[in-house]
Amino acid sequence: MSIDFQSETEPASTAAVPALEVRGLVKHYPGVKALDGVDLVVHPHEVLGLAGENGAGKSTLLKALVGLVKPDAGDIYVRGEKVRLRSVVDAATHGIGMVFQEQSLVPNLTAAENIVLGSEGRGVRGGVYRWATMRKLAQEQLDKIGSHIDPLARTDTLSFADRQMVEIAKVLRIEQRSQHPPVIILDEPTSVLESKEIETLFTQVRRLREFASVVFVSHRLDEVLDVCDRVSVLRGGQSVGEVATADAEPSDLHRMMIGSTGSDDHYHDGATADRAQQRPMLEVRGLSGKTFKDVDLDVRAGEIVGIVGVHGSGREDVCRALFGAEPTTSGTVVLDGDKLTLSGTRAACAAGIGYVPAERKVEGMVGPMSVADNMTFAKQSSRCNGPVVAPKKQATLVDGWIERLSIRTPHRGTAIQRLSGGNQQKVVLARWLVSGDVKLLLLDHPTRGLDIGARSEVYRLMRELASNGVATVLLADSLEEAIGMSDRIIVMNDGRATKHVDCPSGAKPTPLDLVKEMV
Repeated sequence: MSIDFQSETEPASTAAVPALEVRGLVKHYPGVKALDGVDLVVHPHEVLGLAGENGAGKSTLLKALVGLVKPDAGDIYVRGEKVRLRSVVDAATHGIGMVFQEQSLVPNLTAAENIVLGSEGRGVRGGVYRWATMRKLAQEQLDKIGSHIDPLARTDTLSFADRQMVEIAKVLRIEQRSQHPPVIILDEPTSVLESKEIETLFTQVRRLREFASVVFVSHRLDEVLDVCDRVSVLRGGQSVGEVATADAEPSDLHRMMIGSTGSDDHYHDGATADRAQQRPMLEVRGLSGKTFKDVDLDVRAGEIVGIVGVHGSGREDVCRALFGAEPTTSGTVVLDGDKLTLSGTRAACAAGIGYVPAERKVEGMVGPMSVADNMTFAKQSSRCNGPVVAPKKQATLVDGWIERLSIRTPHRGTAIQRLSGGNQQKVVLARWLVSGDVKLLLLDHPTRGLDIGARSEVYRLMRELASNGVATVLLADSLEEAIGMSDRIIVMNDGRATKHVDCPSGAKPTPLDLVKEMV
């Protein structure tokens, strides 16, 4: 099934020239060989999928293609011409643009300003915006992808899905710089989108194929097979092969990525009858806030309760409110028999509540700080003797958890931002394992952006915490995940908890059952 990469000679005819080609790319970091001779070919007017585990080298490869990383060896060809990409501007000049996983728009500017930012051209005269021209330039790009967004709408008023469309339209402006069909790189574009938004995005990706080449990166293998023509797989910084999507199944890609087929045996078995008779560890009654009202919720020790709902249902804000990160207007919260005052995150931590946020890089970690500091700063006593940090105590504790959780890091002192997404998430989860006294764990999309192997590790940790008596509230990345991992599921609609669904082992609901309750 795998196809050997052809990279010995440049194509002879213009018609056969790849839009983008990578030959033998190498990149070293201290203690890590991120790229080890990677090859990649992107043909004109195709959507190429790029798959691989966290840490396989995908992010480094993408950064090299847009001029953010300088390779140590190897060559990059654009339309048959060998190029050196020293910056994002340089890459754009050659027609390569990227929509990053973390959106890069300026929120207080209009969609039009964001789309033409840095390439205003005739949209600016004498340092003053010509708004009619700006709108026209932006509309030209939005029309290419069939978007109906108002170019003069402020970006921070748009939904995440609409902002993704603005990001794509912004990247398409590179066509004016290069005068060639562009190569568009989409890095995890669906990671925070709902199912309807994903289908809208896929429609636009298929439209892009008509006048551009696309590199599509996603950990969701079913999406890769759905929208791509071919898939190239990386493992351990090396190219391990490629497949035509018409001939492949998710299990085929998974086998190439990590050497096994994967299974659902990591899923939760469901609550036991004994646990159902226990007093709840968490009791929430009539909790109300800005986006939710009169929410009731019980979670017993060792139980995983999922909350599902469409975008805007209020479930994320309920989770944040329980951690003291969102204000509440009424209601009571009782944890292990003690009534809580949700005055802030510090009080929540002191009460035994842990929280893994959806925006890991924004709220879940401090990028420049070390793995050790990120793992231990929620519970200072775990690394201190009195008021003073004890380096040996911290080192012993952190090294133990690094080994236990198989966290891939050169050293405990490595900045967490240098780790892959899956290993960053393990560190964020380990923060609450280190403390040893967490009673309630709030997980907001804990597997978002993780590959199959990393997701399995997170599921294992969740199951281990549950077996140790931790009560867990889960906002899952998909309905299948919510069903597979939860003992019970709460459905939220328009800020209210409208349905409670049991998930007993062997008789779990289907995604369609939940969808009927959510809409």
